[in-house]
Amino acid sequence: MNWSSIIANFQTFNLADLLDVLVVTFVIYQIFGIVSRTRAGQVARGALVVALIYLIATTAHMRTVTWIMNSLLQVGLLTLVVIFQPEIRRALERMGQTDKWFLKLFRVRHVDPATRGSWRSAIIAICDAAERFSETKTGALIVLERRTDLSEIERTGTPVDCEVNPEVLGTIFYEGTPLHDGAAIIEDGRIKAAGCVLPLSNNLDLGKDMGTRHRACLGIAENSDAIAIVVSEETGIISMAKNGVLIRHFDRQTLYTRLVDEMIPKEAASDKGRSFDTFKGQVLSLMDWRKKEGEGK
Repeated sequence: MNWSSIIANFQTFNLADLLDVLVVTFVIYQIFGIVSRTRAGQVARGALVVALIYLIATTAHMRTVTWIMNSLLQVGLLTLVVIFQPEIRRALERMGQTDKWFLKLFRVRHVDPATRGSWRSAIIAICDAAERFSETKTGALIVLERRTDLSEIERTGTPVDCEVNPEVLGTIFYEGTPLHDGAAIIEDGRIKAAGCVLPLSNNLDLGKDMGTRHRACLGIAENSDAIAIVVSEETGIISMAKNGVLIRHFDRQTLYTRLVDEMIPKEAASDKGRSFDTFKGQVLSLMDWRKKEGEGK
């Protein structure tokens, strides 16, 4: 394709072509957004690297590399279907929920004042419970969901869907209950499921006083962007995992400060009392701007 043909295409470009491009761009953007929020996000990025290598090899006429890439791509589609099977099934199930799938696909997660309040209350309850667990050496594992979708992990446990408070967490992790060996998943400041099974870390450098709970705590932090808190039933030590790193020896205050920093985004001083992530906040901002414009005339 030469420059003259490119210019000719732009000369015939109309509104329908613009809409066509925008729709395709939006769909691709949403697909990348969904993939990036799943545990298969790293696999998707790896597939893009392979595709880039194949493109370079084809353009540069690298016959050996091209042959290898062609061999891989012949089974690549089937491999991707197998790898992304949980995500594909979940997407089809959501589409079957006619009253919810549209909002699920196009949702943008805003941290509005109500969610901030829920998270702050949940964090206080988590810290209170962690302090009690530490004193009584009660084993506990709590996962705080962020961007990565943990619904597949929630399915391995028992649905709860209740507010977070020390009494509920104490009941979940009481040694006599059937859910105490699993993890509690917290989403948007509410307990969504308990007794959940987490992926275990392959890290063999964990200390002798750290067992399966700590491997699970580190495993979920390696496979997602979630924050995980674990209390050792051997020593009562409170630990937190983030981005595949396990940090130990938290007390109540340091845990509270860290969780607030991680889970509740800071607002600028001028933005307090109004959320600009909400439609109401945007309308109020526009009205303020119009008022100032009118006063300046």
